[in-house]
Amino acid sequence: MSTPRAVPLTCSGHTRPVVHLSFSSLDDDGTYLLVSSCKDGNPMLREWTGDWIGTFIGHKGAVWSTKLSADASKAATGSADFTAKIWDTFSGAALHSFPHNHIVRSVAFSPAASHLLTGGQEKKVRVFDLRRPDAEPDFLGGAGAATSHEGTVKSVVWINESNCVTAGEDGAVKWWDVRAKPPTSTLSFSGPVTSMELSVATSTLVLTSGQTVSFLPAMPSTKPSHKVALPYSPSSASLHPILGDRFVAGSAGDQWVRVHGMNGEEREVLKGHHGPVHCVEYSPDGEMYASGSGTIRLWQTTPGKTYGLWQGTNGV
Repeated sequence: MSTPRAVPLTCSGHTRPVVHLSFSSLDDDGTYLLVSSCKDGNPMLREWTGDWIGTFIGHKGAVWSTKLSADASKAATGSADFTAKIWDTFSGAALHSFPHNHIVRSVAFSPAASHLLTGGQEKKVRVFDLRRPDAEPDFLGGAGAATSHEGTVKSVVWINESNCVTAGEDGAVKWWDVRAKPPTSTLSFSGPVTSMELSVATSTLVLTSGQTVSFLPAMPSTKPSHKVALPYSPSSASLHPILGDRFVAGSAGDQWVRVHGMNGEEREVLKGHHGPVHCVEYSPDGEMYASGSGTIRLWQTTPGKTYGLWQGTNGV
């Protein structure tokens, strides 16, 4: 019996390259949301089926990062217009705008959505208290004049309410306790870190740097890390949240999406994009993954299975 061919769903609407994708947590009814960041400055919110819900209107530059709060009631965005914004996902209204002095490349909500973490081309990491949005932010690494990294901060993630991780073009990955200013631990890569995401289900940080994908414990521990060398430079990678036996990767060097085993073996090559693939992300249930280029494409983990808008072809 032949294996069903992977047929992606295409989510149109963006007019420039899609540079970041992020799924919400799994809701009680098994559904979830997807937010996309784009150089057109108009981040979009979608149903788990890929159907468009709405667009957050208000940024005046490219949006590099969008994240949802744990309950998906709020969205945070970071933009080239030197601001980070908080949005109401039900009304689409902008709730707060936090000014910066340069491009904001990454944002993240703390698990309780009480704080917002931002990083970008200032090389600084700010912590905003969302319970007091008019208060001045704290700076990780010291007072406002200090930098948190020696290069652009490419990614910021929260591990728990007190601990976060940042990664930069300086090749440094730093763990922080936001109650103390110096980093609690630092790991150095030989080249810039191009992406970093937290796989919440597996408590794993997934990083890309050069031609490698690294899988690190969310908090420094005796648990071993794992590094996979690839024959290309991945732009982004995402670990399967349930099985943990594979990861999906995109590349700015071609138009393909690839699925690899944890030893680096190439399991699938998926063609459909017409430009570089800037970002990839597994859905929280592991049933599909999204990829971003000029458009967003959704791919089934098990082609032929009935799921979302896909009608099954294999009786499942």
